[in-house]
Amino acid sequence: MSDTRRRVKVYTLNEDRQWDDRGTGHVSSTFVERLKGISLLVRAESDGSLLLESKISPNTAYQKQQDTLIVWSEAENYDLALSFQEKAGCDEIWEKICQVQGKDPALEITQDPIDESEEERFEEMPETSHLVELPPCELARLEEIADLVTSVLSSPIRREKLALALMSEGYMKKLLQLFQVCEDLDNREGLHHLYEIVRGVLFLNKAALFEVMFSDDCIMDVVGCLEYDPALVQPKRHREFLTKTAKFKEVIPITDSELRQKIHQTYRVQYIQDIILPTPSVFEENFLSTLTSFIFFNKVEIVSMLQEDEKFLTEVFAQLTDEATEDGKRRELVNFFKEFCAFSQTLQPQNRDAFFKTLANLGILPALEIVMGMDDLQVRAAATDIFSYLVEFSPSMVREFVMQEPQQTDDDVLLINVVIKQMICDSDPELGGAVQLMGLLRTLIDPENMLTPTNKTEKTEFLSFFYKYCMQVLTAPLLANTVDEKNTDNICIVCMDNFQTAQLLALILELLTFCVEHHTYHIKTYIMNKDLLRRILVLMNSKHTFLALCALRFMRRIIGQKDEYYNRYIIKGNLFEPVINTLLDNGTRYNLLNSAIIELFEFIKVEDVKSLIAHIIDNYYKALESIEYVQTFKGLKGRYEQEKDRQTLRLNRSVLLYPSRYRRDARTLDEDEEMWFHEDEDDDEGEAVEKSRPEEEFPESYGKYMEAKKVKESDDKENFPTQTPTGSFKFTFSHSAGAANGANGKPAASHAASASPNAISSFYLSICSKKPHLPATPVTAMVGLVDYPDDEDEEEEDEEQSPRKRPRLGS
Repeated sequence: MSDTRRRVKVYTLNEDRQWDDRGTGHVSSTFVERLKGISLLVRAESDGSLLLESKISPNTAYQKQQDTLIVWSEAENYDLALSFQEKAGCDEIWEKICQVQGKDPALEITQDPIDESEEERFEEMPETSHLVELPPCELARLEEIADLVTSVLSSPIRREKLALALMSEGYMKKLLQLFQVCEDLDNREGLHHLYEIVRGVLFLNKAALFEVMFSDDCIMDVVGCLEYDPALVQPKRHREFLTKTAKFKEVIPITDSELRQKIHQTYRVQYIQDIILPTPSVFEENFLSTLTSFIFFNKVEIVSMLQEDEKFLTEVFAQLTDEATEDGKRRELVNFFKEFCAFSQTLQPQNRDAFFKTLANLGILPALEIVMGMDDLQVRAAATDIFSYLVEFSPSMVREFVMQEPQQTDDDVLLINVVIKQMICDSDPELGGAVQLMGLLRTLIDPENMLTPTNKTEKTEFLSFFYKYCMQVLTAPLLANTVDEKNTDNICIVCMDNFQTAQLLALILELLTFCVEHHTYHIKTYIMNKDLLRRILVLMNSKHTFLALCALRFMRRIIGQKDEYYNRYIIKGNLFEPVINTLLDNGTRYNLLNSAIIELFEFIKVEDVKSLIAHIIDNYYKALESIEYVQTFKGLKGRYEQEKDRQTLRLNRSVLLYPSRYRRDARTLDEDEEMWFHEDEDDDEGEAVEKSRPEEEFPESYGKYMEAKKVKESDDKENFPTQTPTGSFKFTFSHSAGAANGANGKPAASHAASASPNAISSFYLSICSKKPHLPATPVTAMVGLVDYPDDEDEEEEDEEQSPRKRPRLGS
């Protein structure tokens, strides 16, 4: 069996009755063992992957349309189409389908899907003629013809036979000639019958009939028939609109007559589908699928023909960018490109790629810079739509263009800055255009679509470009509308707090919040250099709650990064103050603002952000402790106390294990010995401590330690170790770490103890190495200076039972 290959596009019909392109490949008909039959296979021309594998079922209805299309349904709501590049390839595959089904290749439909009961009735019918016998095409028989057309719509078999009959001997053209006669005679009854006939013929869903009805010499008569709906008192004037009101504007004269005819036909057929025909019922939904396909493939042809006419597009771009072009002419050119780009969405991906690359090479982006800066609102709106098509298709193409601009233009006219300014200056009270442009900007700065294998540096380069040339333009309205100074009431000022300005600032904040989440380094640097968070938090005083929530969400996203650089910035600037003021001003109102602020502090508590917890408790707990309808702030206080206890315990252990780490230099050695070997029960247990780290990281804690040590030095001189006649030292201890504490947390009475060789700490060994006159045999009865596991459990229990008073945590 021959394995014939032809280049095709594969389409599927989606839920909106629009054809989706599934790719381009080569089709073959071959026997597939798994499917147990002859099947259609389409393999992608790019990588050879299988785009389609469909068994030619004996009961499936295949339709051949426009000489290069084969359409069929494989399931109730799953329609497929193969669009062939060559008519010969379509004919060959069609013959193979007809051969499998035992049909005549001269037919344009192999069979219609019919239900089981209808199939049984059809089998019981006697052999009849292949065609339905139509009444003579006369005025007196119009009612009979209308009844016949209406009656067959419920039967797929009869619809097919009627369609074949209507195509024979030019029957449709004769019917349309009767329309002119009826209109001349003002025969309303005949015109109403013709409406039913033409509407029914459209519902036959037959491409061959559409070719006749939508030809130049017939389409206006079809529109005329559809004007005379029997349900209307007066007929609609659709022909008058199409011929007089709707004007076809050629921005550049189109010399190709076939292209002109195709454009006119597509517009009129689209008008019939969208305006004239009533919305189909549930039962009529599939009756116009072929009409949708007819329009779809017409648009594909129009775009392809325009794209291939290089002279035409070159002339369009030349006039669009020419400064001498009148505003009205430029407006028409922009609208043409808007419709051109809309039609391009029907192209398959490979052709659409070539289409937009052609536009880019011809200079569509520099042209958009010009038209987006015009005062004409319609022109700006059309240019925005074109820009959205380009961004949606290839953000990288747009980014590549804008990064080349600074070499040849000023910052003020950069394309992205033009877009930002148009967003800022949107005159629409609802900011519809600004919302659209904000979405396009977010697409352009989204790192997720910058990870292209061909240009791995795109993310770094473009974000550096954006923050250098564009970020100050984006944040300008934000900085202009927030004043860092305070008024007499000690409340930061929001300059313009009208609704439209609030909406604009909310859009900008939404974009900045997106940057915090996705840009990390660049936005962090910008926020800290500009002290941006402080200015944004001024908006917490806005009378518009949605804007205050946007400012709060920006801060929440920053804290959500759990970045200590951000945390230190917030602490240093006391940036919780406006948030807490807003919470207190909100009072007992249980609203979204209240919940959002509580959630912010709850996040800090749950994630145990230690530096922020310490800052909040140290500075704001007195103002927050009265809030008891949630346990958030008490929970923060509990976290704070736990961390202080944990740090104290950790420092005590570290000092006992590694006391030399807390010594500044060799001159303090004797003092350290005296401090740690001669402290008694009067020691202050509540020293302020930090985490167990070297002294240079904790100068405040270390200073407190040294001050306490010097005080003890004068009180405990009598307890200093004294040298015995044999050269030994005698040590006195108040208690060992943890083991000598009583149940109430107070130290037990001091006692002397001797240490065994195994109980000598590393600190003691360091002393021996520096004092050669120390005894060879250590003093006995010393208490061990190291903590053992048994002692550790008792320490933790004592700490939980008797929390000690400690000064605030440092940041």
